[in-house]
Amino acid sequence: MPPDTHPQSPAIHLPWPLRDKVAFVGIGTTRYGNFPETDSYGLGCEALNAALDDAGLTPAEIDGLIVNRIPSYERFAEMMGINPQYCLLTEAPGRFSGVSLALAAQAIATGAAKTIALVYGNNGRSVRMLYGGGDSQWSPWGMTSPGAIHAMMWQRHMHDFGTKHGDLGEVSVAFRHHATLNPVAVMHGKPITLEDHATARPICEPLKLLDYCLINDGAVAWIMTSAERAKDLKRPPVLLSGYARQDCFAYGSAPADDYWYPTLSACRSVYDRAGIGRDDIQGLGIYDNFTPTVMFSLEGLGFCKQGESGDFVKGGTLRLGAGRWPTNTSGGHLSDSYMQGWGIIAECVRQLRGDCGERQIPDARAMQYICATHIAQSLILRRADA
Repeated sequence: MPPDTHPQSPAIHLPWPLRDKVAFVGIGTTRYGNFPETDSYGLGCEALNAALDDAGLTPAEIDGLIVNRIPSYERFAEMMGINPQYCLLTEAPGRFSGVSLALAAQAIATGAAKTIALVYGNNGRSVRMLYGGGDSQWSPWGMTSPGAIHAMMWQRHMHDFGTKHGDLGEVSVAFRHHATLNPVAVMHGKPITLEDHATARPICEPLKLLDYCLINDGAVAWIMTSAERAKDLKRPPVLLSGYARQDCFAYGSAPADDYWYPTLSACRSVYDRAGIGRDDIQGLGIYDNFTPTVMFSLEGLGFCKQGESGDFVKGGTLRLGAGRWPTNTSGGHLSDSYMQGWGIIAECVRQLRGDCGERQIPDARAMQYICATHIAQSLILRRADA
């Protein structure tokens, strides 16, 4: 791809109109596992009821609804007793967790709705959903799964920069350590070592079993409202301070041979929008469908230079209690469960409310979420009293 066709970071004129205007006021999650007795509707209802209880709200107070991986917002609203004036069903890929969040923020800021429930429900494990294979968007190139895409990208990264498969082990081990501190994580009580990562079963060269996320049934719900209204609700509000997004579909049918670096770099505008510098952030939530995605995210958002992520993560950089950048403190997609970004954002909110027990980041005031994909995104959340 010629350099002059890469998307460039737009100029940002401060202040960003949405800075600190919208807040998270309720978070709900289900157990993660194999639950064939229910479906995405039932799981979504369980998560939303938990979020309503967390916020001290009733279904009648919800006037906006966004659902993801739940087939019908109409049926779901009927089940929950919600009659919204704003509703939407977003697409299934995980990048739409951040997209859904941004749409909700815009709707609240413009008055389209006052209080929006965002609900993700996934019964992929019990129905044996295959992420790849068959008539996928990559099949013309023989790339029938996202894992194959990321494997080829990391293979090229190793060629271009001298990184190694073993560098990815630092990501897996850190996130598994966090899962051992999270009593509801799927991999709680199952620590791993760098040797375990290196000797795991090969899946798609050079990636191995511990480089892959965990497919499970489960659901996540967030409730968002205006920062002003949030002051009167049950839990301490967590503010959306900044959000940035850059799309690029030049590699829609093949691996991105630039590791989404230009698209992710464009999202560095999130710092200006939030009015918060990188050094003001205490922890990260990074979309970790595969371990290389974490490395691409760190490079793209400037935590290290391109090609230097292997050295950057060594020595526990991403590990709570050991490194500067504790990341995916619930265990993330790799060791908590693959809830396609929704659970990672929920964990960021919980960190800022001080709800995380043994895995709590001390004095967490601001958290950053990053998603490396064709729709690259980053957002910064902060405590209202920070």
